[in-house]
Amino acid sequence: MARNSNRQSGMRTRIAAAAARLMAEDGIDDFSLAKRKAARQLGAADTQSLPRNDEIEVELRAYRALYQSETHPEVVEELRRVALDAMRALEAFRPYLTGPVLKGIAGPYAEIDLQLFPDSAKDVEIFLLDRGITFSTHEGRRYSGGRAHPVSLLSLTWQQVPLNLAILDRRDERIALKTTVAGRVAERAGINEVGALLQGNK
Repeated sequence: MARNSNRQSGMRTRIAAAAARLMAEDGIDDFSLAKRKAARQLGAADTQSLPRNDEIEVELRAYRALYQSETHPEVVEELRRVALDAMRALEAFRPYLTGPVLKGIAGPYAEIDLQLFPDSAKDVEIFLLDRGITFSTHEGRRYSGGRAHPVSLLSLTWQQVPLNLAILDRRDERIALKTTVAGRVAERAGINEVGALLQGNK
């Protein structure tokens, strides 16, 4: 039994490293896609061997630090600049940056993820329409305390970068939200915090 456990743990580590390499080199930003592709490449049919996202994050940070130490910080800085510009434009809707751009693991083709807490979701749509900004809408969910929160998701382009807006209830601004029931709390940063991150890069 211990031998099987060790073999499984070793495979998890190998898949995490391979998935991180795929994300860093091929521009894959979807953890699920990266780990499934890595598992296939390594011939790991047992889904129990798949690593968690945070395990891949550790490997991804290590890979970027080793092989992309000169280029990657510039990529993240530029994405954060675009994010901050969008946040300032959307300031009335209480924006927060979240996801790979905030974490500093985003690649050059990453999408920027913002959470908004407006009085009304329609206000955000009207804001965009008034400025001639094209967007698409779909539904999603966020979780806290074992409860699902329905979320409207708006996808658009800001300064030629894909931007996703999660429209949340104003009352949920102080709640720690997760993207899955079992997932970790999603880190987020407001305008001042993102500005400070950029100042810290100088």
